[in-house]
Amino acid sequence: MSNEFQVVFHNLEQTEAIVDAVNKRIDKLRRFCSDIIGGRVVLDSPHNNHHKGKVYSVTLELHTPNKPVVVTQEQHDNHAHEDLYVAIRDAFNAAERQLKSVDKKHRKEAIHKMPEAVDDGMGDLADDEEPEYTSATG
Repeated sequence: MSNEFQVVFHNLEQTEAIVDAVNKRIDKLRRFCSDIIGGRVVLDSPHNNHHKGKVYSVTLELHTPNKPVVVTQEQHDNHAHEDLYVAIRDAFNAAERQLKSVDKKHRKEAIHKMPEAVDDGMGDLADDEEPEYTSATG
């Protein structure tokens, strides 16, 4: 999996713990959406800002057959992102929401293009046959 995803560190020391946290999030996305081909995660720490402190930014680029998903978390006013792990979590949560949206749109397009592919459960009845309904009460 590491050859399909690139993890890039800018102005930040690479540690095994950070790489593990990113890989766990990638695994979670892959369980959610099996269409992910690969991607890139960029972790950035701005230069020391004495007024606001360090606020980390995370950028995700996910490659799928349907549409590329790009998430950029650069919320300089969000003090929760002074913790790198929170910034990673928020970026991956946003990516998951985008993947859900892309998947939902892709399903709607598939139904509109091929409505005959949608099974209504009535395909095995002849045109003049009525479905037989039974009562659930005894």
